[in-house]
Amino acid sequence: MRRRDAFRLIAGLPLVACDTTRPNRGPLHFVERANKRIESILLSDYEPEAGAITPPMAFPSYHVAPAVPIMPKDWSLQVGGMVSRPLKLSMEEIMKLPSKTLRIQHFCVEGWSATAEWTGVPLSAIAERAGAQDVDYVEFRSFDVPRNSTRGYWSSWDRDSAMHPQTILAYGMNGKLLHPMYGAPLRLYGAVKLGYKYVKYLTEINFLESETGGYWEDAGYEWFAGV
Repeated sequence: MRRRDAFRLIAGLPLVACDTTRPNRGPLHFVERANKRIESILLSDYEPEAGAITPPMAFPSYHVAPAVPIMPKDWSLQVGGMVSRPLKLSMEEIMKLPSKTLRIQHFCVEGWSATAEWTGVPLSAIAERAGAQDVDYVEFRSFDVPRNSTRGYWSSWDRDSAMHPQTILAYGMNGKLLHPMYGAPLRLYGAVKLGYKYVKYLTEINFLESETGGYWEDAGYEWFAGV
C-alpha cells in the first residue's frame, strides 16, 4: 500500500473512547493495533538518506552487559519460528551471501544522532533462504546479557520494517569488520527505527505470529519506534 493510501485509511478511522483500565481489550487495543499497522505501511517504501559519516570515536557504543560482549567460540546465527527451512549459519557462510553497503543516520531515543556506512546481508534475503511464512512479526535475540539475568537483549519488529530494503544484518562498519564495541560479529541495522530496536550481538531470528516485546519495550519504551 502506498503512503497516500494509508493516509486515506487514517482519515477514515472512527474516533473512539479509550478505556485505560483494559489496555489489551476493547477500543484502546484496537486503536493501538491499527496504529502499529499504519506506521508499518507508512515506512514500508520510505528510504531515508544520510549525510557525512560521523568520526569513529564520536559514534557512541552501547550494551547492557557489564562489559563489552565477546563472540562465543561456538557462535552461529539461528533462524527459526514460522519457517520451512530453519537455518544455522556461521559468519563464514553469512559473509559469502550477497551483501549491500548503506550509509545510514542512527537516531537515539535520547536525542543524539550519528552516521556510518554499514555492510551486511539484507534480512529479506535471509527470510527467503529460510522459507519464512507470511507472519506479522520478527524477533531478534542476542548474547548481550545484563548482570543478574540469563536472558540476552532482544527486540521484536513488524514484518514490513524487517523486510525493508535498508534493513540488513551488518558485519561491517565504515569499510572494516564490525568491532565488538558496535555489536560484533553481527547486528541488526536499518534506517526506519530508533536505535534501541537495532539488536547487537545477534544469535537468533524468529518469524512469529505475535510480538514478543523487547528489553526496553517491556520497560515502557515505544514498541514500533519508527523514525
